[in-house]
Amino acid sequence: MKEKIINKAKDMFLKLGFKSITMDDIAGEMCISKKTIYKYFANKELLIQESTQVLRKEVHEIITDIISRNYNAIEENFQIRKMFADMFQSTDTSPIYQLKKHYPEVYETVLEYQIQECESCFKQNIEKGIAQGLYRKDLNIEAYIKLYYALIFSINENTRSEREAFALEMEALEYHTRAMATEKGIAELEKNLLNPIT
Repeated sequence: MKEKIINKAKDMFLKLGFKSITMDDIAGEMCISKKTIYKYFANKELLIQESTQVLRKEVHEIITDIISRNYNAIEENFQIRKMFADMFQSTDTSPIYQLKKHYPEVYETVLEYQIQECESCFKQNIEKGIAQGLYRKDLNIEAYIKLYYALIFSINENTRSEREAFALEMEALEYHTRAMATEKGIAELEKNLLNPIT
């Protein structure tokens, strides 16, 4: 039952927002009493914490799956972006923006994990792109990781609309890729830009 509550809450939080969904809403959607939810979670913040942990695991598993499919480095980034688009397509307000505004403590925990996860993912991608001749060999990898991370998280933290955040993230991905790419990489980027992610 606890897992069912977490999964339902996670879906509802992503779709309608961490702030607007109440314990009553979750209980009503699941046809259970609010008392049943409080048996497992003393308050909404604890439920949000556990929901974001489950979401983190799901995101990690999907990214690992995408990486295992042997896309080239540039395709891989576009596939990961598509995964985020699919996952958050029904959200009006950026989940990260909402967490930062309404649940700062949960946000800090999520942020700490995301920094590690993203830096590891970005590093792996850049090294792969260099090996494939898509990115320049002379890159300062650590600097590019930090620059791209700063861009993406600035967008997510400060952009209320999920649709606008996604559009800006796509611009950031193109900007980041062009800054690193060889001629071969630019050709691959242009190919991926012809199939826009919506």
